[in-house]
Amino acid sequence: MKAMIMKLFLPIFTLFALLTVTNASELDRAYQKEYAFLKAQKTELAKRLETDKVQQEKDLQLSKEKVEALQSTLLEVSKNAKTSSEKLEKLSKALADKEDNGGLVGNVVNQARLTLEPYGVKMGDDNKTTDVQKIQQALSVSTKLYGELSSIRNEKGEFYLPDGKKVEGDIVKVGNVAAYGISKDAAGALAPAGNGAYKLWNAVGSSDDAKAMYAKKPNDTVNIFVYENLDKEVDYVKEKTFVETMEDGGIIGYIIFALGLFGLVLLGLRVINLMKASTNVNDITQIVVEKVESGKKHEALDAIKGFEGSTARVIKSALRNIDKDREHVEDVIMENILNESTQIDRFGGFVLVIAAVAPLMGLLGTVTGMIETFDVITEFGTGDPKLLSGGISAALVTTMQGLIVAIPLLLIGNLLSGWAQGIKDSMEQNALHIVNLYEKYRG
Repeated sequence: MKAMIMKLFLPIFTLFALLTVTNASELDRAYQKEYAFLKAQKTELAKRLETDKVQQEKDLQLSKEKVEALQSTLLEVSKNAKTSSEKLEKLSKALADKEDNGGLVGNVVNQARLTLEPYGVKMGDDNKTTDVQKIQQALSVSTKLYGELSSIRNEKGEFYLPDGKKVEGDIVKVGNVAAYGISKDAAGALAPAGNGAYKLWNAVGSSDDAKAMYAKKPNDTVNIFVYENLDKEVDYVKEKTFVETMEDGGIIGYIIFALGLFGLVLLGLRVINLMKASTNVNDITQIVVEKVESGKKHEALDAIKGFEGSTARVIKSALRNIDKDREHVEDVIMENILNESTQIDRFGGFVLVIAAVAPLMGLLGTVTGMIETFDVITEFGTGDPKLLSGGISAALVTTMQGLIVAIPLLLIGNLLSGWAQGIKDSMEQNALHIVNLYEKYRG
């Protein structure tokens, strides 16, 4: 069986081997053929690659040259654009300046027209006259008008007297800022009465000046009222009376006034008190010294019994205890001086308190007045400066009143305090002098 299998397998194996050898030869030939083809392709591709590299370098160099040319062109265009932009900016600025100058010239012309119209000067509005010609016309007219207005000239006219009566007469105009009126009834400086009218100003002494101005022989010094225009009336100068000033201060003003009166009364009482305390100081000391030096020590007390006052009481107390120890006598003297200090310093503290309170009351009045003024501003606005200035002035009145009360009270109060301290020092000095003298003669 095995032999049979071997016989069958051997031909099959031989046939397979022959087929394999045959296929290997064919594959080798096919491989060699394909290798030769690929090698030819590689050579062809290498040649083409070399050709492409050369062409690419040529194209790259050409592109660089084109880029450089474009960059040069761009720089040139940018430079031209910058130059054009600068020219455009200059032209725009010149155009704007020209427009501004044109507007400025127009504004000057309008301002000249408005300024000259109140003096009866009309400037043409036709298109035939240029703005420059109008300005030249305005300058010419203004020069002539300036000469007229800056001179002293006499005119016939009307003005009001202080009582409201309207009179006719001569008006002497000093430039365009002041005037004098002369009539049969009165003469003097004139002030605006509103709506272009004049009224006689209530300044004393302006009558002679008006007549001198009319004769064009002005005095070295003149009473004159300078005004800005005649459109708004000016109030007469009126000095406030004491009662009106007190009314401006209101309730706080009256309180400050009452404090001032009370402070003056206290000052008067303090002066009287200090005068009593300092009377006969030298006389009392002289009498006691003479008694001690003459050996009549015990008669000194009887000799000054008729004297009154703080100094007399201190020296009497020293004489009553003069035979005791010195320390005891000095304690008695100091105790009596302290007792007398209450009387000597009487009313001094009240005066200084009033001097401190018065300006505070004035400040309170000012604050309340300013609050009222701002309430008026809130309600009516700031259109009337006279109303605001009047309210502020009235508000400051109380501060003025407080300072008027405080300054003299503070000054005089401190002077009286110094006087009182001098009296106390004098009492101590005289009492110790008597004690020292007594001990001297006793020894």
